[in-house]
Amino acid sequence: MKLFFDLETIPASDDLRKAATESERSKWKNRDFVEDDEALYRASALSGNFGRIFCIGYAFDNNPTQVIKGKERDILIKWWGIAARATKFIGHNIINFDIPFLYKRSIVHRCSPSQMLPIKNFETDNIYDTDKQWNRVYQSSIKLHHLAITLGLPSSKDGGIDGSQVYDFYLKGQHQQIYDYCKRDVELTRKIYKRMTFEPL
Repeated sequence: MKLFFDLETIPASDDLRKAATESERSKWKNRDFVEDDEALYRASALSGNFGRIFCIGYAFDNNPTQVIKGKERDILIKWWGIAARATKFIGHNIINFDIPFLYKRSIVHRCSPSQMLPIKNFETDNIYDTDKQWNRVYQSSIKLHHLAITLGLPSSKDGGIDGSQVYDFYLKGQHQQIYDYCKRDVELTRKIYKRMTFEPL
């Protein structure tokens, strides 16, 4: 079965804020940015080293999209139970972001993965990355939003939120908007996959 999925992530927990900030500082050369502790802390949401999974949106084949939510460890346990049934994992930028993030957080929480996805910079039989497939060049990348526009598809950002705003919505307690946005990302990815593989939508 094809498993379409997407993660929404947030920065490190408060008790790890200092460590996460210092970890991010070591990655950046931009002097202005490395002096902005809040920006560095927020950047930890993009790394499984300290960032956390807030929810996972997924859909099997043509089935309705669902969202896994709750505590991060519980999300991972449920995710790997669902993932055990998949024969192909499909998403946008999953090779560089989602899959490494999932594995890192699984190690942190001692959640054994039900499938060991190859750690490679290209597609395998059970991984289809729409970003990689679109560009066909390892160094190139395109945002899901821009690929949607290119293909004449409604963007998942049309609901009034994008990935850069997830943490702000989280702080405001507007969790449902994040879940809905995550679902839209999964549904858009499925449409793009079908378009790229010349399947009927």
